[in-house]
Amino acid sequence: MREKCGVFGVYGKGLDAARITYFGLFALQHRGQESTGIAASDGKKIKIHKAMGLVPQVHKEKNIKKLPGFLAIGHNRYSTSHGSSPRHCQPVGGKDNLLTLAHNGNLPTVANLKSFLNSVGVKTTGLNDSELMYEVIAYYLKKRLKIEDAVQKAAPLFSGVFCLVILTPTKLVALRDRFGVRPLSIGKLNGGYVISSETCGLDSVGAKFLRDVKPGEMVVVDKKGLSSYQIAKGKTKLDIFEFVYFARLDSQLLGKSVYEVRKNFGKQLAIEHPIDADVVVPIPESAIPVALGYAAASKIPFEYGLSKNRYIGRTFIMPEQHLRDRYVELKLAPIPEVLKGKKVVLVDDSIVRGTTIKKIVKLVKNAGAREVHVIVSCPPLRYPDFYGIDTPTQQELIAARMSIPKIRDFLGANSLYYLSYEGMIKATGISEDYFCTSCFTGVYPVDIAERAKDIFDPAIIAL
Repeated sequence: MREKCGVFGVYGKGLDAARITYFGLFALQHRGQESTGIAASDGKKIKIHKAMGLVPQVHKEKNIKKLPGFLAIGHNRYSTSHGSSPRHCQPVGGKDNLLTLAHNGNLPTVANLKSFLNSVGVKTTGLNDSELMYEVIAYYLKKRLKIEDAVQKAAPLFSGVFCLVILTPTKLVALRDRFGVRPLSIGKLNGGYVISSETCGLDSVGAKFLRDVKPGEMVVVDKKGLSSYQIAKGKTKLDIFEFVYFARLDSQLLGKSVYEVRKNFGKQLAIEHPIDADVVVPIPESAIPVALGYAAASKIPFEYGLSKNRYIGRTFIMPEQHLRDRYVELKLAPIPEVLKGKKVVLVDDSIVRGTTIKKIVKLVKNAGAREVHVIVSCPPLRYPDFYGIDTPTQQELIAARMSIPKIRDFLGANSLYYLSYEGMIKATGISEDYFCTSCFTGVYPVDIAERAKDIFDPAIIAL
């Protein structure tokens, strides 16, 4: 399961907007590591710098100095539409000085966008969902509409999930889909405003959190200040996987600490699945607070039994084939002094295909563990995501094809326990009605249109 994307925006007279955006994107690096870009304006001219790579690799001091201005937007990308390539780096556009756009999310269907653009003579071949949205807004701007009006005219064609930050030479715009599936927050900084995919981005630049962009809301920041437009009837359906895995530990979602919710997942697992064991060991990083919660509730000691090389998977230099086959060993090193002769509770945040956790179970056993009991801080993943997460097809999701006992045997674990669906919701302290839980239930709040053909009911499989 890979990250989505991260978006960031700044508006404020006297602010070095591109530099602030750099630090915001650095804080949001976990949301996308394929490419990054910053667009900035001095009130007259939009300039962009973007490329494949991580934030510090792409945005050097010399590049930041070439992006003067008091307003800027930025983007970190993990591709979910049209794959990874320099062509699709964001922010999108800017050459005509009309606007640039950065997008977090995914549109399961772009049929309406393509139909409209083709009807007005705009070619759509090779364009991904973000680029199609840009083209529609640009079309209306060329008709002399203000950006606020152009976005409101274009938005009904956006059939899916999106958090957008949009930059014109003089205005910053933020827009969230009507279900608020992806997070987007507003902060205040030295008289100006900051928009960030997560509150950790606000914290990183010293901005004070004001509120979240509401589902279906468009926010416009200009010389008059911040204006709000409710352009679609909103209903919060935040992707609960933000709590399970994607969001950074120090972020806040729906008023709740991600760190505390993950600890609660662990405490709830201890209630649902008590295990006779010697040590609780997390698979770093997102499972660490889960393991802390489980250890505290079960009174079993917590230990770092796996040491993570933080830089594996954060580079574009791929190891040669025989090292690729040993990717888990390159990334995680067991600590035999913690594991040898022990009954180990091995904590993971989720199981997707099962191939990685299978290797980790073997790694822990080879280090001398007497037993390995795997616990998972969410229910079985049985349905793919179509809203901006890079998930495998449903056929590749192990829990869509196998029963839990069969998965346990495949992993080579002594036991396997998932957090119940009810327990997951309870641990958040938030009503189920505020969440999108499609990966667990197959209920998609935003119409997935033609992608529905890719879904089957796991219940029909002989588990």
